[in-house]
Amino acid sequence: MNSITMQLSADHLIQMALKEDITNEDLSTNAVMDGPVSGTVDLICKEDGIIAGLPVFERVFKQLDDTIQTSFSCEDGDAVKNGKLLGQVTGDIRVLLSGERVALNFLQRMSGIATYTHQVAQLLEGSKTKLLDTRKTTPNMRIFEKYAVRAGGGHNHRFNLSDGVMLKDNHIAAAGGVSAAVSKARAYTSFVHKIEVEVENLDMVKEAVAAGADIIMLDNMTAPEMKAAIAIIDGRAETECSGNVTRENIKALAGLGVDYISSGALTHSAPILDLSLKNLRPL
Repeated sequence: MNSITMQLSADHLIQMALKEDITNEDLSTNAVMDGPVSGTVDLICKEDGIIAGLPVFERVFKQLDDTIQTSFSCEDGDAVKNGKLLGQVTGDIRVLLSGERVALNFLQRMSGIATYTHQVAQLLEGSKTKLLDTRKTTPNMRIFEKYAVRAGGGHNHRFNLSDGVMLKDNHIAAAGGVSAAVSKARAYTSFVHKIEVEVENLDMVKEAVAAGADIIMLDNMTAPEMKAAIAIIDGRAETECSGNVTRENIKALAGLGVDYISSGALTHSAPILDLSLKNLRPL
């Protein structure tokens, strides 16, 4: 996440998180701190995983005081180990105390997603299949969560509803069928946009191919159904499978030869990575 992206898309979300945590003042810190005192605190890893979100972590403190200094011994996407010193934050101790929880919330959440994504992506090594996330993200956290997926070795599906055409079951019902939905989407959207269609059975697969869909999502199909669907498509569209994707079955799904596998679990079910700010000390 570069500085331009941070300023344009992330800063106001970080500010919202800080305002949620500090509505008026940090009562605990102000009760024990009469004024500014310089200090430093260690960022410690408490379990093995993949780190993601260090620029966001840093930006939380910078939003409170732009003189705060951070130093890291790792980069986003790196594997980290339990007990490892990941970095230090130095500056006014009042700021270190006030920003601690929000900074860790972002970093732990993003690192957890990167860790889980990495575990799943490893199961696809050696195949042509790419692992995708979905829009099943935490409200107002999408930019951070999709960034974390990339840090963990996954790929991003569309970012939002303005980012691409995906005709799901209710769109198809509203349009009056697969063919009508694809035809209307093709007429409405720019030529630069691909059209993806979600299908649930082999009849819908045939209709989507005939309608000229660019990507066909095989939704909640059995393995034999997907194998038959891929044979019907026969390279005339890219293929994606989705629905009930787990670490236990994803390798078998990739073995069918689909181009993409999308999994909402990457963002909605990943546990956090346990991290801590410890050893606060005056300078």
